[in-house]
Amino acid sequence: MTNLVPAIEKRRAKRALSTVPVSRDEVALLLRAAHLAPSCNNSQPWRFVAVDAPDRLERVKAALPGGNYWAKPAPVILAVASRRDLDCTLSDRRDYFLFGCGMAVGNLMIQATAMGLIAHPIGGYKPEEVKVALGIPADYTVITLVIVGRPGDPAMLSDKHRATELGPRDRKPLEAVVSWNRFEVQGPAANAV
Repeated sequence: MTNLVPAIEKRRAKRALSTVPVSRDEVALLLRAAHLAPSCNNSQPWRFVAVDAPDRLERVKAALPGGNYWAKPAPVILAVASRRDLDCTLSDRRDYFLFGCGMAVGNLMIQATAMGLIAHPIGGYKPEEVKVALGIPADYTVITLVIVGRPGDPAMLSDKHRATELGPRDRKPLEAVVSWNRFEVQGPAANAV
């Protein structure tokens, strides 16, 4: 049996960040990896705003809630934005742009891990403030912010985040998320509507 790609196996949602800069060449490599992701009809719905200018970076960081305090040292934040009409809408009205952008971010995270960087996507931010700070048009969805940096000192984290950072990787058993030939859900979500 073939082994997993080491960067996939090693990747974790790390939070301890250093303020050491990440070069534009390194960020460009991350964005190239993202841009090579597959998409419906090759539509490439992702739009990235790479933020490294101190004034813009501070405006984006000001849109983060207190729980994302750990992102403040990041020297780079990537905003991922898109619109429904930039990708396929399938016959059952599934808008595929979110999936396409997710695949692009997945590529980016694996590339970052292979480079010894942290790329941590977050959903906790004020999207309207991010749009204003970065000039993103109102009709776009800011899907995620990806916090990019080099590994830092876990001592700077809260007790809860430090325990997660330094503890074992916590994953559900594969059997809890995979079924073969017929959909089956185990656990409390089995009867959820």
